[in-house]
Amino acid sequence: MASMDEESRRVAELFMFDFEISGIHLPDLQREMAVRLNEDILTLGSDFSKGVNTPNAVPKSVLPDHLKYCFTVDGDKVIVQNMHSDSGSDAIREAAYKLYLHPNPQQERVLETLLTARNKLAQLVGYPTFAHRTLKGTMARDPETVMSFLKATGEGLIHRTMEEFSLMREYKAKHSPSNPNLYPWDPPYYSAFIKADRFKIDPTEYAPYFSLGACMEGLNCLFSQLYRISLQPQETHNGEIWDSEVKKLAVIHETEGILGYIYCDFFQRPGKPQHDCHFTIRGGRQLDNGDYQIPVVVLMLHYPPPTMTKPTLLTPGMMENLFHEMGHAMHSMLARTRYQHVTGTRCSTDFAEVPSVLMEYFASDYRVLSQFARHYQTDETLPEDMLRKLCESKKLFQASELQQQVLYAIVDQVYHGKHPLGKSTTEIFAELQNKYYGLPHVQGTAWQLRFNHLVGYGAKYYSYIMSRAVASRLWHQCFKDDPFSGTMGERYRREMLAHGGGKDPKLMVESMLQKQLSTEDLVQSLLDDLGE
Repeated sequence: MASMDEESRRVAELFMFDFEISGIHLPDLQREMAVRLNEDILTLGSDFSKGVNTPNAVPKSVLPDHLKYCFTVDGDKVIVQNMHSDSGSDAIREAAYKLYLHPNPQQERVLETLLTARNKLAQLVGYPTFAHRTLKGTMARDPETVMSFLKATGEGLIHRTMEEFSLMREYKAKHSPSNPNLYPWDPPYYSAFIKADRFKIDPTEYAPYFSLGACMEGLNCLFSQLYRISLQPQETHNGEIWDSEVKKLAVIHETEGILGYIYCDFFQRPGKPQHDCHFTIRGGRQLDNGDYQIPVVVLMLHYPPPTMTKPTLLTPGMMENLFHEMGHAMHSMLARTRYQHVTGTRCSTDFAEVPSVLMEYFASDYRVLSQFARHYQTDETLPEDMLRKLCESKKLFQASELQQQVLYAIVDQVYHGKHPLGKSTTEIFAELQNKYYGLPHVQGTAWQLRFNHLVGYGAKYYSYIMSRAVASRLWHQCFKDDPFSGTMGERYRREMLAHGGGKDPKLMVESMLQKQLSTEDLVQSLLDDLGE
């Protein structure tokens, strides 16, 4: 180890960590126990995910006649498949919330057994809790840092959150004067209702300015100035692509040549997985002969295909998501690591989302959008006041939405920390909601039994909040003054993107920002983003 360079030493340590959290260093009997626990955790996670998406069936008799036929009726049962958050009826939302989130004893047993198995595995391989095991090597480092960050964020948000809840109550009092109190089933509906009432934003008015071709040209223009690269369409060979609509792009640097390839699978089709993502086909790495194995990735999105008379037009949300996923792709393209185990997005979760979230800031900057956002028929530039209105609407209720994410992240940490003795997951959730959200827990509900991220993001759900805080600091300090700065883009590539997971993420951020980021700095970055 002493003779290794920094990247090789880090990869060796990551390998050792991977082996040891699986129990390779344990005596035979304990190692067999670790294998069984890992198998149990996989099975329990799968069972929990199935339960998350299973509708609740209740007797028709529990609902009054004016409500029971608002849901699916099957014989003498009423089937509740979701929380009907967008319903304009307070009574329907309340009924759906209480019935869909009604405690399921079997699902609760699965969750508690899963958490117990994870805790046993963590202790078996030498960690006090599953959260300690999971957070080793991340930007946050340990559960104590995560909880400190989440609690401070929640405390910083609560005043603004309560103001937003008060505004929702005012609107609800006009809408439902007989029951003006605000409940957990109300914010999704009233936040959307108030935004529509105040800003009157119709996404279809924006879409003509965001044709897919224009957005890709905008990304090409941005990347050429930041990184001196271009996105160039490539011919494909027979059998190379899995659908005729998949397009292949070469990422070409002015002086370094081809850096990698991106397959763009953008259009809806039957049988296609229904989630937007970026994934790696082949990671970049240094070959033994001195050449570099260039990376190959896929961007999978779900846009309507073009027609004979109209190109694919993106809503503002779809355009922003394109920028987000392209941030992941650039992380993969611009990484130049010795080992493909740590190339591009193969890094800690709380760092992997930083480049993609940072791209969302570019997607909200008029200087960037004015380069490409033009009406596909008239060639008119997107009016600045339309973008300003869109950005203002995003900031409305941002505090209460973030407060809710903080609650979920705290629940995730507590569940994977030192489990409070004698308390069910529902009792724990109720206590945390009453303490950290601002709206009281509803007796007779168990929201956590519908929270599928407990499986895939166990002890890491905080990652998106921390990534947003870091991305905010990067934007304001490095790119806000000039989003096209080639000097800053090159530095960002050199200090952060080039290393993938081959360097400590905390050190990469500090090197880019030229300072250590405290918890207070991260929290303030989130609060500054809220605006007026």
